[in-house]
Amino acid sequence: MSHSDPDSEGIVPDGFLSEGIPVAGSLAGRVRAVLRVAAYPLLLAATVAVAGAALSLEWDPARVSPLFLVGVLLYLTLLERLIPHQRDWHPSTAEWRWYGVYFLLTMVGSALAQLLVATAVGVVAPADPALPLGAEIPAALLSGSLAGYLAHRLGHTNRWLWRLHGVHHVPQKVNVANNGVNHVADIVVAQGAVQLTLALVGFSQESVLAAGLFTAAQGYFVHANIDVRIGRLNHVLASPEQHRLHHSTDLAEAGHYGSDLSLWDHLFGSFTWYPGREPAAVGLHDPTTFPATGEILASLLHPLHRAKRRRPRADPPPPPYRRPRRTQGGATT
Repeated sequence: MSHSDPDSEGIVPDGFLSEGIPVAGSLAGRVRAVLRVAAYPLLLAATVAVAGAALSLEWDPARVSPLFLVGVLLYLTLLERLIPHQRDWHPSTAEWRWYGVYFLLTMVGSALAQLLVATAVGVVAPADPALPLGAEIPAALLSGSLAGYLAHRLGHTNRWLWRLHGVHHVPQKVNVANNGVNHVADIVVAQGAVQLTLALVGFSQESVLAAGLFTAAQGYFVHANIDVRIGRLNHVLASPEQHRLHHSTDLAEAGHYGSDLSLWDHLFGSFTWYPGREPAAVGLHDPTTFPATGEILASLLHPLHRAKRRRPRADPPPPPYRRPRRTQGGATT
């Protein structure tokens, strides 16, 4: 897939609105160019600012987290209209309805996970954090990110967990709205694993809040249908470029289980991205193995049904990362 032909893959050329309506080319082009570079730093800056304000002003985490998430969703949805990666990945009217139902179910699963973890923490969690807050926050971020990576990878390689997580991979688009397309039980398992890890290690509520804000922003950022490049930061942080590969129908390139940091993909051999690499297509390797996204009740009941066929191994080990070599003509191989 090449970015040289915007019309063929739905990318909006400079000087056009997302609906293809021409505007003042030079101004629109400059605005888009700035957004492609500045959109991610702005998101990171906002995350740090909100976390800092929440900690210094002692804001209630129960209010900060959902309000911050709403702000992130609005910001990324606007960017999807201004600098979309592919226009035909915008949700249709019917898809907006389906995604809205799934989003509510995802919030229910998240709340249930937090309730279960809070109950367990009251019994087993250490009474006091062992580290100062400045050391706790990066430690909490790394611990939670590793737990999330392992839970996500198990969701692909364990056949029982895949029957839950596979619901998320049914859509043949990748955008902010369908990041919420999940099975409730998958959210309980994945988020419960992360939060329980943080609680058992003994991180304070403040460090978990700060790490959680970053994780939430990253989780929706990587799923956004936006034309943003983060360059060499791809080797440290997760990005939409990587996550589109994660949703690829070609399982050989569908690594990238980290939704916040890409360090674990490097460490455990699931890093497949290189500059310019795009998925052949996104969705399920075998679409017949799951109900369609619009069949919400069938999707929720799917894990209870006996599999009609043996699903091929979800994710064979991807080839190791290979830096593209440049030929004399400037092409990459």
